[in-house]
Amino acid sequence: MERQSPADLARALYAALAAGNREELDALLHPGFTGRTAEGMPFGIGGDHDGPAAMRRNGWGAIARHFDARAEPERFLDLADGRLLVTGRYQGRGKQGGAALDAAFAHLIAIDQERIRSLEQYTDTARWHDAASRLRTVLLDFEGGLATLRLNRPDKGNAIDESMAADLAEAATQIAERSDVRALLIASNGPNFTVGGDLGLFAGTPREQLPNRLRRMIDSYHLAIERLTSIDAPVVAAVRGGAGGGGLGLLYVADIVVAADDARFALGYGALGLTADGGSTWFLPRMVGMRRAQELFLLNRRLTAQEALGFGLVSRLAPYDAVESEAAALAAKLAAGPTRAFGAVRRMLRQSFETGLGDQLTAEKDSIVAASTTDDAQEGISAFVGKRRPNFGGN
Repeated sequence: MERQSPADLARALYAALAAGNREELDALLHPGFTGRTAEGMPFGIGGDHDGPAAMRRNGWGAIARHFDARAEPERFLDLADGRLLVTGRYQGRGKQGGAALDAAFAHLIAIDQERIRSLEQYTDTARWHDAASRLRTVLLDFEGGLATLRLNRPDKGNAIDESMAADLAEAATQIAERSDVRALLIASNGPNFTVGGDLGLFAGTPREQLPNRLRRMIDSYHLAIERLTSIDAPVVAAVRGGAGGGGLGLLYVADIVVAADDARFALGYGALGLTADGGSTWFLPRMVGMRRAQELFLLNRRLTAQEALGFGLVSRLAPYDAVESEAAALAAKLAAGPTRAFGAVRRMLRQSFETGLGDQLTAEKDSIVAASTTDDAQEGISAFVGKRRPNFGGN
């Protein structure tokens, strides 16, 4: 049988990947195959994959789950160390409606006994992120169990319009669908966290069209709030500048809120002749008490950061320049915790205001019994007895 060149083997690999031919891949890959996808790829795809099965499942398989794309090789170059350098472009698009994918790549391929022993991928990960998502007004990133959701209309004070409401619903859905998310950080670009609803949009909407526009926008936004309160992963919010109106809903879903010591908070509905959204009438009385909630709504009172801390609206204060780093450190700490147990506690705390004592005691019993069956509970108990720090896996 004629010996295949490294370039021929590489061409066969790209053809098998394009066709989704698993049998051909098994024949081409060495049993000791190792793969490396570029760090910074979206959806946590980047990293090392040991073995053909791991690469098929977590490397190429993950790409196929999120993208309709194929590698188009252009040049093959034999290197002095025996490896093959392949350059070309990835072409396609994300399955969630992002931009078209057109990203350069370089693959370093090693051959052993006429089978592919390793493949290292280098590519323009920014192009992959552009193709990964249809999000336009928020940024969403996943790395090491930590999801970061960042509002990104800084020139508009991160005001919530129809696009941002839809993006928040989509981002919350993506977060809720990922079992590897162990903590969420909510932050923003620009000097303000969010000024709330986009009043310029409201003012420019004909009176007869405004109700339907508000309904569509708030439906999406409320879906985001519901989904972010339901996830197991604890949520940390980092607040700088102003936070107002319905935008406060993003603080309500958080378990810990770190605010700049010069941040400002306001509802503002009364001054507009409007009522509330974002869950304010549900969350605020529970967080600050009924009398304070009534004052905030009816007198349109604005709170300083120190007052917000005293009211219980935020958890702690930090200097402006340190807010996000402190919030990120807290989120990273929570991401290393027992995620399923955290999720159960998040839900029980919120339901406790509507549940009688007997029912809540039953819920606690059922929850702790269920938690005791998890890997994290076994690890936590073992670590306590062994007087060591637990290494939770989130399961």
